[in-house]
Amino acid sequence: MANTSFKRTKGLIGIYKQLIPFIKPYRTIIGVTLFLTLLGALASQVNPLVLKYTVDEVERLMLQENHWEGGLRVLTTISIILFGKEILNIFIQFGQKYYGEKIRISISTVLAQAAVDKILTYKTSFFQNEDHETGKLQTRIDRGVESLTRLVQNFFIDILPLFSSAAIALVIMYSANFYVGLVATLILPIYFWVSQRQANKLRGVRRELRGQRESKSNGLINIIQSILVIKSFNRENYEGTKQYNLQLDLMNSLLYTRKTNFLYDAIKTFLEQIGVVLIILLTVYLVLNETMSLGSIMLHIMLFNNVSAPIRQLHRIYDQMNDALIYAEAYFDILDADDAIEPSGDLIQEKIKGEFELKHVDFAYPNGTKALHDINMIIKPNQTTALVGLSGAGKSTIVNLLCKFYDPNAGEILLDGMNLSHYETDYIRSQIGLVLQKNHIFSGTVMENIRYGKMGASDKEVIEAAKQANLHDQIIDLEDGYEHNANMLSGGQQQRIAIARLFLKNPPIIILDEPTASLDAISTEQIKISLDAIKKDRTVLIISHNLSQIIDADKIYVMEKGSVVENGTHQELYENDSAYRKIFDAAARSMNLELMAETLADNDEQDSIS
Repeated sequence: MANTSFKRTKGLIGIYKQLIPFIKPYRTIIGVTLFLTLLGALASQVNPLVLKYTVDEVERLMLQENHWEGGLRVLTTISIILFGKEILNIFIQFGQKYYGEKIRISISTVLAQAAVDKILTYKTSFFQNEDHETGKLQTRIDRGVESLTRLVQNFFIDILPLFSSAAIALVIMYSANFYVGLVATLILPIYFWVSQRQANKLRGVRRELRGQRESKSNGLINIIQSILVIKSFNRENYEGTKQYNLQLDLMNSLLYTRKTNFLYDAIKTFLEQIGVVLIILLTVYLVLNETMSLGSIMLHIMLFNNVSAPIRQLHRIYDQMNDALIYAEAYFDILDADDAIEPSGDLIQEKIKGEFELKHVDFAYPNGTKALHDINMIIKPNQTTALVGLSGAGKSTIVNLLCKFYDPNAGEILLDGMNLSHYETDYIRSQIGLVLQKNHIFSGTVMENIRYGKMGASDKEVIEAAKQANLHDQIIDLEDGYEHNANMLSGGQQQRIAIARLFLKNPPIIILDEPTASLDAISTEQIKISLDAIKKDRTVLIISHNLSQIIDADKIYVMEKGSVVENGTHQELYENDSAYRKIFDAAARSMNLELMAETLADNDEQDSIS
């Protein structure tokens, strides 16, 4: 894999400097391409030279009495040269295009993978930044890779052959006649100046286009992800209008770029025709002055066509170059976000006890939201610790800190007496089994999704984990069994997949954040039995609004507005008649426990009578 650590520089030269690590592995193929480019540039000058030879020879033969005898010799000569050149061109162009395309595809693959590899190393906070929303990142990476690879392709397949041909054509023009070569050369800087003006005029608009494309892409993703909410509130027209306005802004910017391009392209075409007219006038004058042969008129016109061919492509070159400049900047910004890389210690213990201690921990999210203040807490091994509090109290934030998704702003977190930051990040996460309220299900089969908990697990181990999560019987009832598309399962079944991953991983530390939130009562009871079994001899931290999940915890911490307000066992906290009791009583009332208790009592009484 190419080295992807960069210090960003501006301009086209800066882009090529940043591309060097990606291009370097293919320098042999590039060398072959450059050699073929040189051959192709030489071959492209054959036609003008042959045409000059033909016109001059025909002019000479017309002055002879038996011109057909010499004419057959001329026809044979030019036929052999032209057909030979075309046969050679087949191999040259095939090699140029094949190797150029191989370079493009290979570099495209490496660039795309470099972005993936880099963002996988970034802290969670990187993705919480509003400038790094899913649609925006996707557009920057896709457009950046596309623009950069097109730049490489243009250079090795299009631009380099054209400019090589132009350089050789100019050398031949100067060799044939200095003044004709000078006229051809004088047109070039004017043409370049016009193209530069065109690029400068569009530079700001292209940056706006980038932002508009990102907003459009992100808006579409948001619509798809929020479709149920949109429909439930009848907001289709509102969202459609919002997306239409984004499309309208994008359309206006695109029309402006097209209008500007059309104007400057017309100017450049006019300049090119001025060059052709000047070449014709000068060569005709030199022929009439008997300092140049008649065939030289055709020679210089065709050579000037070879010189002006890359100039005609300049508008396309500048368009794509400026796209590359803008999107490469955004692409390399992603690769250069070294401050977002997850810090990782180097401490790895053969066996951890699993005791966490939080000392005076403060934390605020990157957007400035203060989540925790002066948290002091001990989570002991071989015990179940519960976090209780209203939504927004900071319970899930503590989970994020324990898993090293974020680092505390102040205070310290200890694991077995050592600062958590000293532990190797992958090692810590390998020791923690995490089940969230809403767990992500990857595209793929049920088998593949469960195996995510332990990538090397056998089918037998996966099935056993599914049984422990009370999911196996439901899976075998599916038409495809364990090969069924996991995204087609119900929310409760997907939650069981996450729990099955936990059983498969079998870690010493278990963190459960509303693990049964999307399950029915019977499933919740079954899962609770399974979780009670796996809790043995482990460190367990649980967050739940389900009373049955926390009532038997060894230690309960009650949180309010990012602070711990009390802690103790269920009985101790309930007798305190404070924050915990209010939460417990409210939960009991919401479940109508009083009526449920009466129903159970009536059933017990009837059972005793019978």
